[in-house]
Amino acid sequence: MKRRDFLFMAPAILGSLALTNEVRKPPVTMFFEDDGIVPNSKYPLLVYKKAFNKRNEAGALWLENRFLTNDWSNSWRNGIFDFQHYHSIAHEVLGIYSGGAEVLLGGEQGEKVIVEAGDIIIIPAGVGHKNLGSHNLGVVGAYPEGMPVDIVRCKPNDRPGTDKNIAEVPNPKTDPLDGTSGSLLKLWNY
Repeated sequence: MKRRDFLFMAPAILGSLALTNEVRKPPVTMFFEDDGIVPNSKYPLLVYKKAFNKRNEAGALWLENRFLTNDWSNSWRNGIFDFQHYHSIAHEVLGIYSGGAEVLLGGEQGEKVIVEAGDIIIIPAGVGHKNLGSHNLGVVGAYPEGMPVDIVRCKPNDRPGTDKNIAEVPNPKTDPLDGTSGSLLKLWNY
């Protein structure tokens, strides 16, 4: 390749790489205390606002591919349950590819957050989440290294069994959005 040709191509190639990193803001971090029913986590829940541009089917495919590329699999498409729940044997990522929702995070005493198409939420094992209301919501969910998942419905007798499970969940080796260079690895203090 001639130097002249490279000079014409470089802005397109390098610009697209830089744009990806410059456009994405760091995730919002949210910590939740154990409320006696929902154990929550010592790790922050992460919310990437406007993390990707694709929507609807193209967005779902993009999320599935991105998560799989970063070794988050066992993926599904659906919504978010309208009852308070958490997972005791896996961390979870939720990518919103259409619509939006008001989600209660951290248990019944937690925090309400509006999520919409383009947002990605990384939920540590043990952190409660519940859909309070949605419109045209489309979600891709996945788990690090394709881990199996359980659904704990926040009943008083779930614990201490679920606490033991949560303590044994390994930390993800990658961020589902940005792989080994992602914020998850930094913010979860590896």
